[in-house]
Amino acid sequence: QVQLVESGGGLVQAGGSLRLSCVASGRSFNTYYMGWFRQAPGKEREFLARISTSGVGTFYADSVKARFTISRDNVKNTLYLQMNRLTFEDTGLYYCAAGPAIATPARAMNAGEYSYWGKGTQVTVSS
Repeated sequence: QVQLVESGGGLVQAGGSLRLSCVASGRSFNTYYMGWFRQAPGKEREFLARISTSGVGTFYADSVKARFTISRDNVKNTLYLQMNRLTFEDTGLYYCAAGPAIATPARAMNAGEYSYWGKGTQVTVSS
C-alpha cells in the first residue's frame, strides 16, 4: 500500500543539527500515523517519535523529547524529523514507519504497531 524512502542522513558534528525526510508513495498518506525509530550496532531498535494522521498529535520518547521534533506535510507525502543538539549517542540507522490505517494510538512505541518500513538512513555524529 505504501513505500517509504528516508533521506537526509549524514555526518554531523556533536552539537549540530540535521533534518531527516521520509517520502511515502501513494495517495493515502494522510490515513497513516507515522513514526521514527533508530538502531545502533548491537542495540535493539529504539522508538523516537510518533505523529498522528493529521499532524496535530505528537508523542516522543523521553530521551529525545527536548531535542527532536517530528512533523509531516500531507500535501507532499513527507514525514520529517528535526534533530538538534546531536551527540555521539544519536549515531545510528534511522527508520521511518507507517500504519496501519487505523486511528492513531496513544503512544505506538513498539515496532509491531507499524505496518510499513523504510530501509533507513545513516546518521553519524562526530566529536
